[in-house]
Amino acid sequence: MPVIAVDKPLKLTSHDVVNRARRLRGTKRVGHTGTLDPLATGVLVLCIDDSTKVVQFMEHDSKDYLAWVSLGAATPTLDAEGPIEQSVERGTWNVEEKQIREVLTGFLGPQKQVPPQYSAIQVGGQRAYAVARAGGALDLPARDITIHSLELLGVYDRVQDAPRTFEAQGWMPAASGLTFTLPEPLGEFPTLLLRASVGSGTYLRSLARDIGAALGVPAHLAGLVRTRVGRYSLGDAVQVEDLPQAQGISDLAALDFPVIEASEEVARELRQGKRPTHSAQGRHTVTLGGELVAVVDGDGEKLRVVRAWN
Repeated sequence: MPVIAVDKPLKLTSHDVVNRARRLRGTKRVGHTGTLDPLATGVLVLCIDDSTKVVQFMEHDSKDYLAWVSLGAATPTLDAEGPIEQSVERGTWNVEEKQIREVLTGFLGPQKQVPPQYSAIQVGGQRAYAVARAGGALDLPARDITIHSLELLGVYDRVQDAPRTFEAQGWMPAASGLTFTLPEPLGEFPTLLLRASVGSGTYLRSLARDIGAALGVPAHLAGLVRTRVGRYSLGDAVQVEDLPQAQGISDLAALDFPVIEASEEVARELRQGKRPTHSAQGRHTVTLGGELVAVVDGDGEKLRVVRAWN
């Protein structure tokens, strides 16, 4: 214990935050449930000490974002790190809001997405970003992703004019609430403000690239805030400097699965690696007296232990 949601600051890598957490909590056993790019901010879920056991069950959580997508310029990293490698003059193109909404609708649901070259994906033992920074490129196959929702909150003449303050319930622009810091803009480009809910493995940088391509212009991700990971909202996240006293939540509370309250006999069998009879189907957590016993998969007849807690 515990599992803690942190508000990752701008320009820190997820590994930077993990290293700070190790130092501030006085432990080497800290993991996270999904990286966040250095130029993104928002929810990064940390699992500390024995809670590192639950990382494998939280890596596939869905995630929500606020994204600022600038049109008219593309970068190798697909975000505001730059430099601009392709651009079009503003007077030579135009897209209407109706067209934008139609394009966004086309991205909903299951689909294939090509990851960024500047990513931590490995091919043949090589990290894509390492090859990219050396001037090369890997053949990154498209991956299966799902975009659950993609809403246009506004279209702005430039990212500098787009809202940065939002109310924490629903994440709509507001006069007061949470104010976010975005990366330094690469220029003055028309910008879409999006609210997205996506499945695991989705790159918002790639989505920005693909939205631009569908509109017929280069594009890049000018800013990104992750507002939710699984059951963790940004409104509940702590600042990095507050990690020493952060309480977090238990492993059981962190796992978003249906719960089976087991008998002592069933709990004992699961801890012994046996397969007790049970009618449950799909993944469940098993408890005894409110304490976590195991994560199991049920086939409607028996339970199979995925991970047990003593």
